[in-house]
Amino acid sequence: MKKEPYLHNTLPLADILGTKPFFKIGEVAKFLGVKPHVLRYWEAEFPSLKPRKNPSGQRIYAKADIEAIVEIQNLLYNRRYTISGAKKMLTQPGTTERHPPVLPTQQSVCHEFAVLKQQLQELVALVQGPVEHEAGRGAAW
Repeated sequence: MKKEPYLHNTLPLADILGTKPFFKIGEVAKFLGVKPHVLRYWEAEFPSLKPRKNPSGQRIYAKADIEAIVEIQNLLYNRRYTISGAKKMLTQPGTTERHPPVLPTQQSVCHEFAVLKQQLQELVALVQGPVEHEAGRGAAW
């Protein structure tokens, strides 16, 4: 049986959180596009992240836990903080609320595509250049 890749869910987080009160670690990992071991690591590193465990010992995440994870994920992945920097930001009251998640703008994405296109054109010219030159000389062997 093939495992599903860990990709971001297409539903808004608010819609997902409204479906039930608690989620297992695998569900949260799948929603947020991280692997379960990352969530367990963040638990060890961030004291504010303390999911409950059900009677069988499985981690169950409430809405507040998932919101904390989203905040941690934003600091680490989007704002590019280190673990220690993210810890400091989370301990300072009100600091992360002023900074919404950093998402690429259409303009920045278009710029990146233009740069990539130029680089690809340069590579094609490099690859094709010597081939055309050699073809013009004829076979010397």
